[in-house]
Amino acid sequence: MKEKLYTIPLNDAFHAQDECPFCYIEKNVEQNLLDFILGSGSSYMQSDIRAMTDKAGFCRLHYKKMFDYGNALGNGWILKTHYEQISKEFEIKKKQFSLPKISFADKIKKKNGLPNSMALWAKEKQESCYICNEFKTTYSRYLDTFFVMYKTDPAFKELFLNSKGFCLTHFGDLCEMADLKLNEKELGEFYPALFHLTEVNLARLHEDVSWLIEKFDYRNNSADWKDSKDAIQRGMQKLKGGYPADLVYKMNK
Repeated sequence: MKEKLYTIPLNDAFHAQDECPFCYIEKNVEQNLLDFILGSGSSYMQSDIRAMTDKAGFCRLHYKKMFDYGNALGNGWILKTHYEQISKEFEIKKKQFSLPKISFADKIKKKNGLPNSMALWAKEKQESCYICNEFKTTYSRYLDTFFVMYKTDPAFKELFLNSKGFCLTHFGDLCEMADLKLNEKELGEFYPALFHLTEVNLARLHEDVSWLIEKFDYRNNSADWKDSKDAIQRGMQKLKGGYPADLVYKMNK
């Protein structure tokens, strides 16, 4: 299959021999979004972009990454107008708010009555994030592309079969999406291959972590580290995704 623009990132991710190709893609997409929002292109000064960030805001994780990225002026502008949006919403919610009606029996049982509108609004704000929303859309397209390439590109299929598998988070996403994208015959081939990859690579990580522990025994002081020196961060990634040992991603001035 001839490589196309939308297939390049997936091919690159599998060629990188990462513990999870989708973690590799996620990191690149997230860094591109940070560059887009706060980088030298000054997207934060564009009214249409700020309208979207004002409405969505950012989650705690991405506020931290934005702070670490740098650009105090950009972060300041984003916060200033987002605060204005939050204040407007708060005024509306405050006017709509009515005192909760919870019976004495419910209080004894520690059982809530009707949903608290302010609590629901606050929870909605905590879960809303411009970067998360943009990534979800992009990630969905990459999952679609993965199954298109798996079905039509023998070279990509070979890359998949010889990869290091996936973190458990993205493994679960692949299982969920496979049921929608593959027919019964394809599923009969895909799942055994995916499960074998997962089994083999979980065992590999277990072995690496186990040998790292053995290296702390003085009797193994002169023994080869094998592949265990970075076993902690790779082991954590395989279980939950992400890159625990990565340096903070900062603005390239």
